[in-house]
Amino acid sequence: MGLFDFLSKERTIAGPGFNRWLVPPAALAIHLCIGMAYGFSVFWLPLSKAIGITESLACSADMGFMAQIFSTSCDWKISMLGWMYTLFFVFLGLAAWLFGGWLEHAGPRKAGIVSAVCWCGGLVISAFGIYTHQIWLMWLGSGVIGGIGLGLGYISPVSTLIKWFPDRRGMATGMAIMGFGGGAVIGAPLADKLMKHFATANSVGVWETFLVLAAIYFVFMVAGALTYRVPATGWKPEGWTPPAKSANTMITAKHVHASRVWGIPQFWLIWGVLFLNVSAGIGILGMASPLLQEMFGGRLIGVDLGINDLDAAQKGQIAAIAAGFTGLLSLFNIGGRFVWASCSDYIGRKATYFIFLILGFILYVSIPSLAAAGQLALFVACACVILSMYGGGFATVPAYLADLFGTQMVGAIHGRLLTAWAVAGVAGPLLINYIREYQIANGVPKAQAYDVTMYVLAGLVLLGVLLNTMIRPLADKHFMTDAELAAEKKLAHERDISTMTGTRAGGSNGGVATSPMLTAFAWLAVGIPLMFGIWVTLQKASALFK
Repeated sequence: MGLFDFLSKERTIAGPGFNRWLVPPAALAIHLCIGMAYGFSVFWLPLSKAIGITESLACSADMGFMAQIFSTSCDWKISMLGWMYTLFFVFLGLAAWLFGGWLEHAGPRKAGIVSAVCWCGGLVISAFGIYTHQIWLMWLGSGVIGGIGLGLGYISPVSTLIKWFPDRRGMATGMAIMGFGGGAVIGAPLADKLMKHFATANSVGVWETFLVLAAIYFVFMVAGALTYRVPATGWKPEGWTPPAKSANTMITAKHVHASRVWGIPQFWLIWGVLFLNVSAGIGILGMASPLLQEMFGGRLIGVDLGINDLDAAQKGQIAAIAAGFTGLLSLFNIGGRFVWASCSDYIGRKATYFIFLILGFILYVSIPSLAAAGQLALFVACACVILSMYGGGFATVPAYLADLFGTQMVGAIHGRLLTAWAVAGVAGPLLINYIREYQIANGVPKAQAYDVTMYVLAGLVLLGVLLNTMIRPLADKHFMTDAELAAEKKLAHERDISTMTGTRAGGSNGGVATSPMLTAFAWLAVGIPLMFGIWVTLQKASALFK
């Protein structure tokens, strides 16, 4: 049996005794690793001193941008390093779009392995780029190749989980996508410890850290990919009866081919809703630390002074508080993915998005007045709820797509939808940064420079309310015919459950019940690191309440 045969989708079809609760930790194993993309800012400060070691060695003022890219004699600016975020989310969206259809046919196991090779291989290339001080190798390695790994890893479990949990679609995708939000709370403190361990008089310890992370992530991601199983056609949870068609007109029993979604209005409406929700949320997430420091200034430590009037020691104190604020937001980003997606199973996806958008509008317009009044607790609460809905939007949208477009090709359709994330990942930060800079340049105090931004973000989510209102069930003409569906199932190497009773599906467990010990071990393997990350983040967040 060749390696590629073992990775083929038909060898991952689970037999009757397989425990579906083994699939979420497999998905989490991959998402917790690629979620480190959110934590890459932990590397920026050390990398900005990679040559100077103790302090940045600035490039000469007359050195052009291209010369800085290839220079080995001066340090990189943090603004150059920050381009990694843009590359991450652009290539995540592009890869999810371009390879989503391939994933449906190849299966989650093969996609998970390719994701591991790209993400971890990208880290290795980046390590070489840091060692030789060539930032273009970092952009190529982690940004482009790693970004492709992000896209494949992100969508690899979506279709599979929705098919394993037809009774709780939102909860299932929420569990997996929660891991993407949680990757940074594990990876960032781990990377910080590794950099301190490897730091020497000649190295800031980053390239060595990249290699160690690549090895750790590769083991976890491959283990997760090999654990993936897909249900046979016709499988359903024991004791569960699919709801009658009339029970919820927003949930279809039919299926849309992924190639057709570009011409369906409902797809673009959901695209717009996701884009607006993410653009608003990512603006808060990307500027959380300076947002708190500049809006509240010395009031964070009981001093009635603006941030520019504080001394170095006072600025250090409020920076620690802002770091705790950022950590708290990350926890709400994680928790919101699971909680909101699970709630959507009971109140519906459309209603859940109405909550995101209407409540988001109220919170965004409230932030300036809360900051002006010095209401720190209410300000923090608003920001935390906003970030919970930012994460919840990502986790709920796969189930929203499955409801409207069917489950057959929901992974590929989700991949196409993630182009909204790629665009929002560029538009959101640019919007908030440029409005802030324009305000400050025109003499607006830093404490008030975000007011207009918050009102603009409120306008975005209000537009999202209109788009969400327009989403209706699809017309019959958009769905695949029985013949088209049969052809698609053949391409996807599906097997009917009626042909598998008492047989052993190649590469799966066949009819042998999954060991409870194996399931427990899988959950512990992902649960313990996640709990460690949450504990470390809570310790940092405690600075807010001292």
